Amino acid sequence: MSGSTKAIWHDVECGSYDADLPLWEELAERQNGPILELGCGTGRVSIHLARRGYPVYALDREPELLERLIRRAAGLDVDPFAVDAREYQLPEEVCLTLAPMQFLQLLPDRNARLACFRRLSVALRPGGLLAAAITESIPPADGALPPLPDVREVDGWVYSSLPVAAATADGRIVLRRLRQTVSPAGELREEEDEIQLQVLSAEEIEAEATAAGLISAGRRTIPETDAHVGSTVVLLERGA
Repeated sequence: MSGSTKAIWHDVECGSYDADLPLWEELAERQNGPILELGCGTGRVSIHLARRGYPVYALDREPELLERLIRRAAGLDVDPFAVDAREYQLPEEVCLTLAPMQFLQLLPDRNARLACFRRLSVALRPGGLLAAAITESIPPADGALPPLPDVREVDGWVYSSLPVAAATADGRIVLRRLRQTVSPAGELREEEDEIQLQVLSAEEIEAEATAAGLISAGRRTIPETDAHVGSTVVLLERGA
């Protein structure tokens, strides 16, 4: 099997998503300064913005994902940090922090989010902006056709990830996928993968961030696609 399996699955399941990129570009142009991305993964957003001339600090606690980002970001102004979002220290304050793809909902609880917000209140410049994408609920299927699998071929190996279930229970949104791998010789392996997101509303995010010293600065939306639900983007600002 080729390369880091964790990085490959991240690319398969997240790499083609682009519905949020126009908003991140708009905010980057508006803030016009260094950017921090939380949960950058293999670089989908960080590299996109760096190619448009913005310096980016790319933060993720998974070194395997950052290794792939580093290779892809050669020659670009991307500075990776393999650290938890509650513990980092940047060499300068940033104008914009992005938390794409439900990053805040992946944190385990309110205390973890408060710690993240407190760190951001230090990392942002006065007037700096945090933009956090959240999914407030999972819409009912309503008899719609199931989505197609996400598929990628890497060095003769075929990786397929099919969403099979999404449900809300016990304060969490549970997302399940069937991952299938086909070797160059045609051997099939499969396993289930599960991601749990904390159920959060925009109002809860705003209240927690305010308690940590940030100021509510409005909301935006990211439209749904054939394969992804829409998102609410909560905007929060560091006061002057």
